[in-house]
Amino acid sequence: MIESDRELSAMVQELWDNDVNRLQPGKDYRISLQGKAGDSMAINDNNDGAGYPLFTFVDENIFKKETFLTFISLLDNYESDAGEPEIVTPEEVAENHKFLDCIMQTPTMKIAHKYLVEKHLSPKDETQFKEQLYRIWFELYARRGSSRPDSSGFEHVFVGETRGGRTVIGFHNWIQLYLQEKLGHIDYKGYSVNANSPQPDENKHILALQFSWKNGIKPKGSIFIGVSPEFEFALYTLCFLTSPNERVKVQFSFYDVEIVCHHYNQKHIGTTYPVLLRYQNPK
Repeated sequence: MIESDRELSAMVQELWDNDVNRLQPGKDYRISLQGKAGDSMAINDNNDGAGYPLFTFVDENIFKKETFLTFISLLDNYESDAGEPEIVTPEEVAENHKFLDCIMQTPTMKIAHKYLVEKHLSPKDETQFKEQLYRIWFELYARRGSSRPDSSGFEHVFVGETRGGRTVIGFHNWIQLYLQEKLGHIDYKGYSVNANSPQPDENKHILALQFSWKNGIKPKGSIFIGVSPEFEFALYTLCFLTSPNERVKVQFSFYDVEIVCHHYNQKHIGTTYPVLLRYQNPK
């Protein structure tokens, strides 16, 4: 590993160790992996590797915690069709700020902020740091093929979008996946593996999968499962600001992971998600 990856890995390990709101597999939630997803892009294909939902149980009391509560309040603020301009109401702006206020009080975001200040990548002043986070995650921009602001880093990564009504883009968050599956909008089609990736594990926190959402298909998505919103926000913000590369390898806990982080105009997050490379012995 190159030096910067080692340093970033140590930071991610610290974020992981301080993610006090992370759920425990088998205790706070259970998933059912079932079979491997097929290669088909069709919605109603016969290659569906899973006849049942991914989530068999989630302790929803967790969702009463402040960061989960404020995060979930943001999920219904978006028009999923990329190309449809987003109208942001004053209430939604207030909800965005409330969420940022909440996560900035958590150990994970405080650790990330301190590190970014030391690296001269973020302002020390909390109000200015919040403004930076708002710009990276919530400011709207025009995604490819659109002339009007129709997307944001937050919407793409945490909520999900559809392109042309048939393809799901983004959508890398387990809470949105669980809530949409519960509403009957998600059809989990099985886990994804290739020749180089490890077999998925119901007790681990990273999963590659295939699913359909509304009328679109996500042929292969990759998500953290059971982590808190503040952990993902801290991790992805760190990767966005510290690495000019769009792929950075980190090692923490049981995981050897590549974090993909595409920049949009160097100002906003285009997309970001984890790719599990292999399991390792825990640190």
